[in-house]
Amino acid sequence: MAIEIERKYAVIGDFKSLSTVHYDIAQGYLSTVPERTVRVRIKNDKGFLTIKGKAHNNGISRYEWEKEISVHEAEELLKLCEPFVIRKTRYEVYFENQKFEIDEFYAENEGLLIAELELESEDTIVNKPLWLGDEIVNDERYFNSQLSKNPFKLWSKSNN
Repeated sequence: MAIEIERKYAVIGDFKSLSTVHYDIAQGYLSTVPERTVRVRIKNDKGFLTIKGKAHNNGISRYEWEKEISVHEAEELLKLCEPFVIRKTRYEVYFENQKFEIDEFYAENEGLLIAELELESEDTIVNKPLWLGDEIVNDERYFNSQLSKNPFKLWSKSNN
């Protein structure tokens, strides 16, 4: 299995004009237990099945396995997923040779913007653009698997 090393940040400023590409994503979860999440995703015209392990000590590394499946298979699997299928647009923005993937969420998670940055190692220095806010990698509320169970619109103002 491959190790995914990823940092997550809140987005606090305008980034869309810097985007090189964007695409729509629908994803749901067959399992959201902390030890393993099983995700079904449709990204443009491709389907994917992804299994992720529990995050390691610092929260930025974990095992990940992904396989491309047909869109038809992904559509059928989405019907079996837990409530609140996530719908979002993902924007790719390059800043100082680092590719940020910014998700703009819709439906139950409307108003939420999260930037992710995949890294070569846990020690990689992140150069932060002005539109990048606080790091949220260890705040489980922002995990997509949790957003499918406890959407952003249901968060009370006191929990933000």
